[in-house]
Amino acid sequence: MRQTTMANAATIEKKWYVVDATDMVLGRLASQVAAVLRGKNKPTYTPHVDTGDYVIIINADKVRMTGKKLQNVKYYHHTGWLGGLKVKTAQEFLEKDPTGFVEHAVKGMLPHNTLGRAQGMKLFVYAGNEHPHAAQKPEELKIKG
Repeated sequence: MRQTTMANAATIEKKWYVVDATDMVLGRLASQVAAVLRGKNKPTYTPHVDTGDYVIIINADKVRMTGKKLQNVKYYHHTGWLGGLKVKTAQEFLEKDPTGFVEHAVKGMLPHNTLGRAQGMKLFVYAGNEHPHAAQKPEELKIKG
């Protein structure tokens, strides 16, 4: 009889990856990065354990959306006060905070629980071409699409 191996914190080996977001479609980038953060690309994936790797996204300001989504997609935020609904388009969000724009898309594809928040902390997004994680020796991650 064959036994299923379950990963635990002691047996997980975490890698660092860097992704260049230049001219990449936001949704495709976010879904594949979220899979790497969760560890679904590994054969040792275990749903209740953080088996994912660290991901660095550079050139977040050069990401794109298809069609007219930059003008039509709206992001809503409520301050908690009466009449405190804040609305901005994807274009405004990208121009004002490109790192937050990409981070919002990726974190929205992670589980909305304690484990998902821990996985989201392994994401590092930078608007430019430089990042301060050279000491971790990140490998380049090829994103399809």
